[in-house]
Amino acid sequence: MNRLLYGILFLLIMSPFAVASDTDEAEKLIKSKLEEMFAVLQKTDQTEEERNSRVIEIIEPAFDFERMAKLTLGRKHWPGLAKEKKKQFTDLFVKRLKESYLGKLNLYTNERIVYKPPIQVKTRVHVPTELISKDNVIDILYKLYKTKDKKWLIYDLEIQGVSIIKTYKTQFDQVLRSGTIDDLLAKLENPEK
Repeated sequence: MNRLLYGILFLLIMSPFAVASDTDEAEKLIKSKLEEMFAVLQKTDQTEEERNSRVIEIIEPAFDFERMAKLTLGRKHWPGLAKEKKKQFTDLFVKRLKESYLGKLNLYTNERIVYKPPIQVKTRVHVPTELISKDNVIDILYKLYKTKDKKWLIYDLEIQGVSIIKTYKTQFDQVLRSGTIDDLLAKLENPEK
């Protein structure tokens, strides 16, 4: 009984340190990636293609694009897909996410970022930030989880309170309610149609 009591006390005493360590690690990842990206955006001696390539190189390791793809289809649509359709969907979804992200870089005009204290949400960490420009403040919340190999990865972003995953999930669900996965793949391949 005493060993059990000591074990519980040890866990209670040590758990705040584990939480602090988790939030610190997640925040450190976000800060390092954003600072590295802003350094690239401020360079004037590069082509748009060079800049875009470097930005993707910086941010790609911080995102779990496969998990994001899976979350956008949800439990309703993802489990029923054949393996090759899952891969095709994931590839097209990731391509669309990257294109959207890079498209927004063209709007960059020397903004700065303010970091707010990270928040532990069960086993995940949310890192709130503010992107500040001359006339505007944009709230961006980075949502991270820890992988089995103890690496923090982003699985969702909220911009001004709107989740990217939920937004795509709603769009994809509308297509799949009246169509098939092939219809959705076609829309991802040719978004203008």
